[in-house]
Amino acid sequence: MSEPETTYVGKACAYITRETGELLVFEGPGHEGLQIPKGTLEGDESPREGLFREVREESGLATLQGAEHLTTDIWVRRPSPPKYYVRHFFHATVHEPRDSWTHTVRDGGDEHGSQFEFSWIEPTGDREFALDLDDYVGLLPSATAGPDRPVASD
Repeated sequence: MSEPETTYVGKACAYITRETGELLVFEGPGHEGLQIPKGTLEGDESPREGLFREVREESGLATLQGAEHLTTDIWVRRPSPPKYYVRHFFHATVHEPRDSWTHTVRDGGDEHGSQFEFSWIEPTGDREFALDLDDYVGLLPSATAGPDRPVASD
């Protein structure tokens, strides 16, 4: 009997904050809790290209500032047959005055017609996200700074 083939799937994951330091999250159909915009890399798409495409498709936001790569990890989606996500986490900022909105996906893909309910939260690291997407919230500048969380000085 042969070993099952291991599958690796590239993902782009977006921690998007606005001027107040709040983090963009969504809930949508078929999701098990809070999530951030993210998705599978297509073809020979780079993680950065996937980041911009996924954010636009899932949230409708088309303009991000300062997209910075934070980290890459390998996350176990399922142990058998082995499937791993190679997750590329980015941080970007956006000027967005809306406190919440609903976005309907119109890209023609698997999520076409799905609606996502977006809102902003404080990135304190004390809330669990679906799919362990909160693993790197602590790397955000706004996770350690703010009115009640002063920035460390040199």
